[in-house]
Amino acid sequence: MHKVIRQMTQLSLQTPLLASASANSVAKLLAIAPAITHSGDCCGVHTSAAGGLCAKWNKYNYGPRRWLEYNKTVHPPQEVDEEPRKAYVCHMRNNIKYSPDKMWYIAAFVRGMSVDEALKQLNFVLKKGATDVKETILEAQQMAVERHNVEYKSNLWIAESFVGKGRVFKGLRRHARGRFGRVEYKHCHYFLRLEEGEPPQHYYLPEPETPQEQYEKWLEQMRSRKVINSL
Repeated sequence: MHKVIRQMTQLSLQTPLLASASANSVAKLLAIAPAITHSGDCCGVHTSAAGGLCAKWNKYNYGPRRWLEYNKTVHPPQEVDEEPRKAYVCHMRNNIKYSPDKMWYIAAFVRGMSVDEALKQLNFVLKKGATDVKETILEAQQMAVERHNVEYKSNLWIAESFVGKGRVFKGLRRHARGRFGRVEYKHCHYFLRLEEGEPPQHYYLPEPETPQEQYEKWLEQMRSRKVINSL
């Protein structure tokens, strides 16, 4: 493959030879290996991260669809003495040009916060993915008010916030002496679920112990020790 790509590079530099060659031979060469585009166009081999997903590379990929189906769930009527069911809205943004490993930190950061607090904190996060997370939260907040009959848009908190792996495009990066290195252009999907009400005091269970409780637990373990083979 490297020999074919090196030949195509030489042919692209020798334009008079391509002009004099027959149309059939040029078509066969182009069918063997795609031409290397120095501008990073998505129609050739990927050589740069410029631009997003084009129609040729992402023709039949619509991203995850099952997450949005939770908004169409029809719940049975509630009893009179039953606690009112809290409204929720599921939203997502797919094919974000960002690594899922980097996006995980931002998704875990806003998890369990109220919507207003999350938007406030994301203004100070100097990461590229923070912009997509903030826009997704704003879209879900507007959707909750307009479609899911949420009375107060500030009475929402982030119940779920996680990331999924998207498509990975493998390209070539040119090095010296005619060598090539592989580069990956990663995409990710961001999933979000807003729930009506106040956020819990401790999102992650079990609840964290206070320093005094940790000390008493350690002291009890030390006092309950038993020396083996002793009186």
